[in-house]
Amino acid sequence: MHLPLDGGGEDVLRLTEEIVTIFQELRHRKPRIHCLTNSVAQAFTANLLLAAGAIPSMSASPEEIGHFVHRAGALLINLGTLDAERRASLPLALAAASELDVPTVLDPVFVDASPPRLALAREIMERRPPAVIRLNGREFQALSGRSPTPSHVREFAQAKRCVVAVTGASDAVSDGAREIHVRNGHAFMAQVTGMGCAAGALVAAFLAVSGNPLQAAVAGLSAIGVAGEIAAERAQGPGSFASGILDTLHTLGGATLRARARLEIREA
Repeated sequence: MHLPLDGGGEDVLRLTEEIVTIFQELRHRKPRIHCLTNSVAQAFTANLLLAAGAIPSMSASPEEIGHFVHRAGALLINLGTLDAERRASLPLALAAASELDVPTVLDPVFVDASPPRLALAREIMERRPPAVIRLNGREFQALSGRSPTPSHVREFAQAKRCVVAVTGASDAVSDGAREIHVRNGHAFMAQVTGMGCAAGALVAAFLAVSGNPLQAAVAGLSAIGVAGEIAAERAQGPGSFASGILDTLHTLGGATLRARARLEIREA
């Protein structure tokens, strides 16, 4: 679904309704999401996908990853752990996704800290451009060579022919023509290991049912942000927050998502 947005209040309302609709579709269809992700975030990512209504698979085995990708509605590639097994599986996962046109989300974790990771992320983007790249500001600067200003994010998205989601205190999502800011979330989210990785997986889950990368990225970041705000209201610290966000996402309804999502639309 194309989003003909001009940035006005009616467009924000329409986008919010579309997010609610695909969230309900996610609950109904329960898509399988294959996550080639880092070992630290694996369990939390799987549990968050289950809480949202998706079905996770997490195998990194080169012998079987193609079979799992063939069954998936979307693929997450997260570079947080680059051991020999995951390196061997990456080209096989990309080939399987290309064969059946399975959309991919790339999470280039720590490319700002590791030249080999940066080279691998660029190789992945050249081999098969992802539908969505989810990354933080430092990672964006390393990958693009430019600061994460709105114009630079839009230009990078346009050049790479994908949606770019730069996450932080607020999240900026662009498809090269439009920029949508998601202003939900809580400071506790930065104090739970794997939260950003799980957000990338949730974007992949929405991508599996939406087919629109911009819409999917905004929906995934809105849902986890709203769930984080509600969970923080009941949490005593990051520990109870980590379990609380799973419970909150599991019970999150369309009416609450509609009421609490805070979006801003900007045209290029």
